[in-house]
Amino acid sequence: MAASAEYVKHIESYVDSSSSATQQAASVDAIAALLKNDMLTVEALVKEMEMYLTTTDSIIRARGILLLGELLTKLASKLLDNATIHSLIGFFTERLADWRALRGALVGCLALMRRKSNVGSVTDSEARAVAQSLLENLQAQSLGQHDRKLCFELVECLLDDYPDAVVAMGDYLVYGVCESIDGEKDPQCLRLTFHIVEDLALLFPDPSGPLASFAEGLFEILGCYFPIHFTHPKGEDVDVKREELSRALMLAFAATPLFEPFAIPLLLEKLSSSLPSAKVESLKYLSYCAVKYGSDRMAKHVEALWSSLKDATLISAQASLPLESESLDGMGFQENEIVTEALRLLEKLIQQSNGLFLSFVLGDEDIKSAIITITSFNGYDDIPLQSKQRLHAIGCILSVSSKASIGSCNSVFESFFPHLMEALGLSVQNSSWNGHPDEPHVFTANLNFGSLYLSVEILAACRYLVVGSDELNSLPVSSHETWCSMLHSFCSSLTEVFCSTFLTSMNARTQKAYIQCGVKGLQILATFPESFSPVPKSIFENILLQLMSIILSDFNRTLLWKLALKSLGEIGSFINKYHESEKALIFEVTVIEKTASMISCEDSMMPFSLKMEVATCIGMTGLPFMLRIVEVMDKAISANLSEVYAHGNLKSAEFTIQLLECYCNKLFPWFDNAGGFEEVPLHFTVNLWNQIENSNSCSSGFQDKKLLGAIMAAMKYAVGCCMEESQTIIVQKAFRVLTSSSCFQLESLLGVTGDLLEGLRLTHDLDCVSCRDEWIISLFASVVIALCPETDIPHAKVILQLFLTTLLKGHVPSAHALGSLVNKLPLKINGTDISKDCSLEESMDLIFNSSLWGSCDNGSLRSCLGDGSEMDLSRLRLSSVNTRVHAIIGLAWMGKGLLMRGHEKVKDIIMTFLSCIMSHGNILTFPWKHDPLENSKEQEVLPLMKYAADAFQILMSDSEACLNRGFHATIRPLYKQRFFNTMMPILLSAIVRSNSSISRRKGFCYAFLFGALHTEA
Repeated sequence: MAASAEYVKHIESYVDSSSSATQQAASVDAIAALLKNDMLTVEALVKEMEMYLTTTDSIIRARGILLLGELLTKLASKLLDNATIHSLIGFFTERLADWRALRGALVGCLALMRRKSNVGSVTDSEARAVAQSLLENLQAQSLGQHDRKLCFELVECLLDDYPDAVVAMGDYLVYGVCESIDGEKDPQCLRLTFHIVEDLALLFPDPSGPLASFAEGLFEILGCYFPIHFTHPKGEDVDVKREELSRALMLAFAATPLFEPFAIPLLLEKLSSSLPSAKVESLKYLSYCAVKYGSDRMAKHVEALWSSLKDATLISAQASLPLESESLDGMGFQENEIVTEALRLLEKLIQQSNGLFLSFVLGDEDIKSAIITITSFNGYDDIPLQSKQRLHAIGCILSVSSKASIGSCNSVFESFFPHLMEALGLSVQNSSWNGHPDEPHVFTANLNFGSLYLSVEILAACRYLVVGSDELNSLPVSSHETWCSMLHSFCSSLTEVFCSTFLTSMNARTQKAYIQCGVKGLQILATFPESFSPVPKSIFENILLQLMSIILSDFNRTLLWKLALKSLGEIGSFINKYHESEKALIFEVTVIEKTASMISCEDSMMPFSLKMEVATCIGMTGLPFMLRIVEVMDKAISANLSEVYAHGNLKSAEFTIQLLECYCNKLFPWFDNAGGFEEVPLHFTVNLWNQIENSNSCSSGFQDKKLLGAIMAAMKYAVGCCMEESQTIIVQKAFRVLTSSSCFQLESLLGVTGDLLEGLRLTHDLDCVSCRDEWIISLFASVVIALCPETDIPHAKVILQLFLTTLLKGHVPSAHALGSLVNKLPLKINGTDISKDCSLEESMDLIFNSSLWGSCDNGSLRSCLGDGSEMDLSRLRLSSVNTRVHAIIGLAWMGKGLLMRGHEKVKDIIMTFLSCIMSHGNILTFPWKHDPLENSKEQEVLPLMKYAADAFQILMSDSEACLNRGFHATIRPLYKQRFFNTMMPILLSAIVRSNSSISRRKGFCYAFLFGALHTEA
């Protein structure tokens, strides 16, 4: 046990009013540690503190009681015996009457009452005594904010954790709570009081119980806070947001049906407020409370609710301005939160009232009159703006009413659908409701827009009712429902009406409104489930034919074309999502095959870019459809490449580029997200290699650099999408094509190992490489760039030597491939891993010791290795400046590969660049035998300095061409920061000490800036 002197000093420090808050907190922690570690018992502590707890000095007594309360808070999980708990809770209960020591008493009571039963807790009788003392002795609103908060937390704890102990207090408890919360203004305290009201409602659910007699008074207190509005005090952090407090108040409003007679009239009154925020809050509260109060209690308010909702919807909708949009909603209007919340409430009231509320909606004379007025206008241009806004609002009301329930949908159809059909020129007498489609009709150009718009809105609601949304399950609907029979009888004529909107000759604004309604209507009719659909298969097929006709023939009408394509995409996605097998067959024949023919057709007037847009949009609706599209596009690529290779056809080259871009931008990402379909990129790459393998080396098509770039980009993307097994197939195929080229003479080197490889020539003269061979090496480099580190590269040393050779001739893809190789090769080869023939160490030895870094006048390769620790660019002195520039570029990409994997050899490459920038005076001491630029002419030195400085941009910048995550690069975390920390001090020193040349100083500054700007924080 701890000596009393050890903790008494902490007690004295805490009760000393001159101690700082930090010192007091330290004292509490120190004593709590002794108690937790059983070096001090609670009994001994209380005994030692007795004089502080009972002294007549109110300041010391308050400090002593607060210390004991805070210590008990720290001991929430420590086991205490029942006697100790009983003694302590009795003491703190009595202290609730001691207003000078009230805070400590509240803290102590809370600490004890929040304890769990497994560590010793307060009994129900003790909790009842606490409640009794609390109600008798405290006037909460006379206390400061912190003490009020503690008081409300204690009441909340009693109601949440000890309901059986306080329920017998009945009226006394309710009255005490009402008195304590009346007039509260602090946000934190209000959040507690609103929850306390919820707890009271749960404690006394009986409609004739204690809460009933206080319901009006209690709600009068709550009602004063609606709508919630407060601002955060300046300089003070408040952890309560307005939205959080508003929701807490809403839960309190809905806590008991006893509040209904007072809450609904208040909310309806606030709904007429001129403040939009008050309207929105009122509607949200009404939506929530209506469900909680129940249909019986809400019945008496139905008429008043409908009147308020109608005004809110119609007036607020008229305040919205029409938008110019290309959506499928016919007429776009700005988002209006009031209308949104009003419609949400409308749907709940219709669903709740079993037809009572809907009867007010359908029988409303204003709605009927508005529909008659709007449908009396023949065309869109004839409708005034205010009437268009009212039309939008009524469309929303009818839509929500229709999708509320099957019964409400039937009622809306019976009330309005015949009138709308008649206004569209579809006679009710000529249609049979026995399920047989009516006869075809001929429509005038001046189609009744109001009826068209409302019909589409109602149809959309019906479809929603059947299919549901992503969040809601669809309802079981019988095809014998009234609305189904009516729709079935009119669907043929409706399809004609919707199609006729595409043929009207109007101004652009008017035509846009009709087209949007027409396309949306067709899409709705086509996306009813086939197991239920009121739309026959023949009409479904006709809809697809109409939309495909637009795609194939009306591509000059941009809006119509885009909406038709989007609609076809939605229909295809619906078929795929809901496994509509019969519709899928029709869709495949009518849409997919026509799309396939369109891609293959060379005589089509449609721009090729639009063909690609159609192919991707239609293909992405489902995997079976996409696989068919890919099959056709693969054939198109083969056919066009054959034309390019055989005849140098420029038009075919252009088409091929667009096909390849479509693969990279759309198809490959789609398959990548779908997962498990790497046979598509595998087949794609093998097909490309087959094409070039069978091509004629004399073709002029190989001179098209843009086409080569597109093929390389597609090749890299496709290989990057594949796993190791598929990549192995690709790289072996590519290597066979590479070795078949007589230019590179690789076949003679495949059996050569070790030092012999260094002495052999890969080619007599790389300047004579054909365009086809350049394509082969470029595409092979593209494959290497995108390989996974685990994928084996056949004869890697030979490939490395080939890339080094072509690099010095200015072949940038070879530089990218070398950087990828040194980034991904294994550090060492395991003796059991016979599949690997080259490690990083071996590759670095080959690169750093390569005779290619030195050349003689006759161009032959010779050994000039030095000590093997660095590349000696001075050996390139007899070569052209371009050769040395190419060497610097290649070293930059190899350095980037090493840097990203965190290999220390990158330092030697960086020193090479710095030596190219440094002055003749050797400002910095580098491990070079001599200045590599010594005796060079100024016009030769400056380009090398520039490219050496540019190399730092390659090292530090992210690259889309290679060495990124998409191409499986090995990336060490924070590699840029490590580089910056290691190399930037050297660069800074060089800048400071460089005084011989402005150009060299600029070079150092340039390198430093690239390092600094591309280093992430």
